[in-house]
Amino acid sequence: MGDVATLPTCSVLALGPHPDDIEIAAAGTLLLLQKAGHQVALVDCTRGEKGSRGTAAERDAEAAAAAKLLGAACRHGLGLPDTGVRADDASTDALVAVLRAVRPVLFFAPHADDVHPDHVAAAQLASRAFFLAGLRHYAPQLGAPHRPRVLLRYPGNRPVPPTLVVDVSAVAAAKAGVVRCYRSQLNPPDRAHLVLGLDVAERADVRDRFWGGSIGVRAGEPFVHEGPLPVGAVAALLG
Repeated sequence: MGDVATLPTCSVLALGPHPDDIEIAAAGTLLLLQKAGHQVALVDCTRGEKGSRGTAAERDAEAAAAAKLLGAACRHGLGLPDTGVRADDASTDALVAVLRAVRPVLFFAPHADDVHPDHVAAAQLASRAFFLAGLRHYAPQLGAPHRPRVLLRYPGNRPVPPTLVVDVSAVAAAKAGVVRCYRSQLNPPDRAHLVLGLDVAERADVRDRFWGGSIGVRAGEPFVHEGPLPVGAVAALLG
């Protein structure tokens, strides 16, 4: 958990309940954004210390390696307890401070329809912080008000009908390398603790192939936008 004041301004911020959640769901899209010249910041709610495999130190090292491959400008931890994420005032203020420091235009956060309580709570936390960070008179000591222009939700352990699917075929191999940074989560001898019976690399591959197939490409990442999606240039729909 670093000093929020030292975080760089980035146009993209992605929030994950645990290390590896961002990468499974959105590493391809983040790679594309980074390659297009956008600065990307990553924020983990927890260190994943209550997971069935991997120590907190191992997961810290894995998360740092993944962030490096993603080309992220920074990776910040909120320091919340694994299996104990709450959308309470203290946690909200921690994320508000990050949003105001990083000042992203695009904010990725978990979808609330999930079996993992931390994913549900992180989604609620994102909603509270997203709104409150933009209020001028809310906690001014946390920085100047800022609300991202777009909030995109990524599904976790349950499929959710997406608003859009990003074609990540061109960076599928690079994404696989990022996800495989989480070596402690690969090929466990006992899979009883896995929600879907798949390790992190298998989950990412299966979901990307499924959603890619839904739009006629090799690999795709699904996202949900709440309400009409603002499009400034219709030409963007032409590819």
